[in-house]
Amino acid sequence: MSGNGDTAEDRDGGAGAAAADVTLPDYAERVLGVAELIPPGRVMTYGDVAEWLAGQAPADGPAATGGPRQVGRVMALYGGAVPWWRVVRADGTLLPGSELRALAHYRDEGTPLREASRAAEGHIPRLDMRRARWDGGEAGGDDGGETGGEPAAHRPGRG
Repeated sequence: MSGNGDTAEDRDGGAGAAAADVTLPDYAERVLGVAELIPPGRVMTYGDVAEWLAGQAPADGPAATGGPRQVGRVMALYGGAVPWWRVVRADGTLLPGSELRALAHYRDEGTPLREASRAAEGHIPRLDMRRARWDGGEAGGDDGGETGGEPAAHRPGRG
């Protein structure tokens, strides 16, 4: 699972008409909904997303659930349509193969980074997880907010 956010459209050279017609599994829709809610300059780990979704059971019955690996799989398969760089590894390392693309987004958004040590391969910085991590609360709060949001309720046209 590369986690680079490539979609079928990215892989087939932009001819992704078929990809646009694909109906996503409910769990994938829910994961992508959380990714869309993460404010610029903030991140959630795969585990954070899985934990949040576990507590957000839909009103019409039980939903498929998963853990960090399932969230990572959704992001690897379908994440290109959302800000994929905001769903990250818990240790703050950037996704192999997508480091420079993600780093450009982090710098554009002002996401807190920790400079790489001289011993780090490629001298690629890590995310400063203590400052960048978002708990799903209010987007404007300095502390990440105190209240939890409801991702599916904030997504126009999606349930």
